[in-house]
Amino acid sequence: MPTDRSTERASDQRAEQPTAPAPSAPPAPSAERSAPAERTEPVDLAGTVGLFAEESRARVFAAVVLGATTLAQVTEQTGLSPKQATTALRRLRDQGVIAEGADGLAVVYDRFRELARSVRESKPAAESYGSGDEQSETVLRTFVRDGRLVRLPAQWERKLVVLRHIAERTFEPGVEYPERTVNEKLRAWCEDAPVDHVTLRRYLVDLHHLHRRVGVYRRPAAAA
Repeated sequence: MPTDRSTERASDQRAEQPTAPAPSAPPAPSAERSAPAERTEPVDLAGTVGLFAEESRARVFAAVVLGATTLAQVTEQTGLSPKQATTALRRLRDQGVIAEGADGLAVVYDRFRELARSVRESKPAAESYGSGDEQSETVLRTFVRDGRLVRLPAQWERKLVVLRHIAERTFEPGVEYPERTVNEKLRAWCEDAPVDHVTLRRYLVDLHHLHRRVGVYRRPAAAA
C-alpha cells in the first residue's frame, strides 16, 4: 500500500516540536525566619528598657516572641486594635528589638546581646579600699559604700576590719582632734547606717585606734 507522505510529514513535525517543561513546584517555606538586617545605631539601654514600661508594647513584643509574624496575628493575640498594635510595633522597630524581614515580624535577639555586652563593658571595676588583703577588701565592699558605713558587721573579726578602715580614712596619725571634730567626722560615716557616731567613737577608743585625753583625740602612728 502506498505511504501517505503528507501524513508522515505532519507526524514528524509533531514529534520534532519541543515539549514545554512542566511547571516547577513552589519552593517550600523555610523553617527559619530570615534574620533582620544588622543595626549600626548606638546601644540605648534606658530607651530599650523603657519600651516595656508601656503595656501595649510589652504585649506586642510578647506576641512576636511567641510567633506572630503579621499585624493581623499580633492584634489577634494581644486583643489590641490595629492602630494600637501599629503604634507599638513602630516604637519596637525604632528601638531595634523587632524587625520585619522576608518572613514577617521577628525579634532581633542580637540587639539584646548588644545591650548585655554594653552593660558588661560599662560596669565599673570593683572599688578598691587599699587594704592590700583580698579578704579585707571583700568585707569592706560589703559594709562600706561610697565612703559611708552600711552597717557594722556582727562578726567581730569583720568588725575590726571595718573599724580600722574608718580610723585610717578619717584621722591622720599624730594629729590632735577636739571631740566636736571627731563627732562631725564620724557622723558623716553614719548617715545611712543603723549606728551612731558615739558608738563608733567608743569602738575606736576601746580598740586603741584613737587615744583620748581631756576631750582631745589622737590617732597613734601605728594603730592596733
